[in-house]
Amino acid sequence: MIKGIIVLFIFVGIVFAAKELFGDKVKELKEKKKSPYSYKKKQFFMTGVEHKFHDTLIEGVGHKYYVFPQVHLSSIIDNKVVGQNWKAAFSHINGKSVDFVLCDKEYIAPRLAIELDDRSHEREDRKERDTEVERILEEAGLPLLRIENHGSFNAEDIREKINEILK
Repeated sequence: MIKGIIVLFIFVGIVFAAKELFGDKVKELKEKKKSPYSYKKKQFFMTGVEHKFHDTLIEGVGHKYYVFPQVHLSSIIDNKVVGQNWKAAFSHINGKSVDFVLCDKEYIAPRLAIELDDRSHEREDRKERDTEVERILEEAGLPLLRIENHGSFNAEDIREKINEILK
């Protein structure tokens, strides 16, 4: 019995000594677990080409539409459709976005999604993603305009393409 009490006191002493020696290290590790990721502000919101295209959109149709860049589908598509798992449907669209969305100025209702296609859209994985985004937008009743990125844009040409779709 006395041996048991002595062993218990030794064990408690070791635990307290370990806590004293390693307590700060354990606390530091716990704090690191709380925030495993680091972040920093991007230098630019859009690429140079996207910025140029955005300016051209504003010039061409800014009098009639608001132009929103880099919009997640979950911001413009309703996933709460009767009879489907809304969480899974939300998850399916939340990670996908379009380069620009035109909204009417009266209600800020989405009227047209625009994708600015560069060489990355030629990759097989990107083609699959583009096909799915097209399917989702078509099913939801939101038209999509694809613009080839050749580095320069004409406001009048873009306005005509938009007017043709939204007539």
